Amino acid sequence: MSIWTRHQTLERSSILLATGILLVISIGGIVEMAPLFYLKSTIEKVDGMRPYTPLELTGRNIYVREGCYLCHSQMIRPLRDEVERYGHYSLAAESMYDHPFQWGSKRTGPDLARVGAKYSDEWHVTHLANPRAVVPASVMPGYPFLADTDLDGHLIAAHLKANRAVGVPYTDQQIEHAMADLFAQANPDDPNAADFLKRYPKANVRDFDGKPGRLTEMDALVAFLQVLGTMVDFEIYDDKADLR
Repeated sequence: MSIWTRHQTLERSSILLATGILLVISIGGIVEMAPLFYLKSTIEKVDGMRPYTPLELTGRNIYVREGCYLCHSQMIRPLRDEVERYGHYSLAAESMYDHPFQWGSKRTGPDLARVGAKYSDEWHVTHLANPRAVVPASVMPGYPFLADTDLDGHLIAAHLKANRAVGVPYTDQQIEHAMADLFAQANPDDPNAADFLKRYPKANVRDFDGKPGRLTEMDALVAFLQVLGTMVDFEIYDDKADLR
C-alpha cells in the first residue's frame, strides 16, 4: 500500500483523522510548554534595565491615560527600513517592566522606542503643548494643560506595589521612599536626590518642564519619554551578542 493510499484511509475515517490531529497538537503543545517548567525566565537578561522611577512610572500612566499609545508604537521590528529610521531593533527585555506593554501596531506618529535623549526637554514641552510649533505637518492634538496641572502623587507607592505584584522588582525601600523620589528626580537640588540615584542608577535628574519648584504632569511625561530606549548600551550589547 502506497503512502498516498494510507493517507486517503486517514482522510476517510473521521475517528482516525481526529486522533491524528489530537496527537499532533499534543506533541506540539508539549514541545512548547515543557521548557517553561525548568526555565526561570524566557526573557534574555540585558545589562542596564531597571524598573521605572516613580516619576517615569507616573509619566507612563499619563501617556496611557491620554491615549498616546493609540498613535505611537514602542517596538522597532528587526527589519532594515525600521532600524534605519528608528534605531536598534527592540529587545524583549526592554518591555519586561511594562504592564501593559506599549508595542502597538498603528503608527499615525513615529515609533517612540528610541525617542529618549533624541530631543531636548524644551523640545518635548513645546511639542506636547503645540505640536505644530515644531512639526508643521503634525496631526497630533496639543496637551498644554499638562504644564499647568500639578502632579498628584499620593498613590505612587500603591502604583509601585501593584507593579511589584505582577513581577516588577521594586524593593521595600523604593516603595517606602516613592513620594520623596517622585519630587527628587525633578529637582537636582532636592536633599533626597543623591539617595534617589542610589535606588535608580543613571536616572535623569533635572527640571523637565522648565518650571523650577513646581512638579507638573508635564515633568512626568517628559521624564518618561526621555528614558525610552536609553537604558541599554547597544554597542556593548551587540559586542556581547557576537560572542555568543
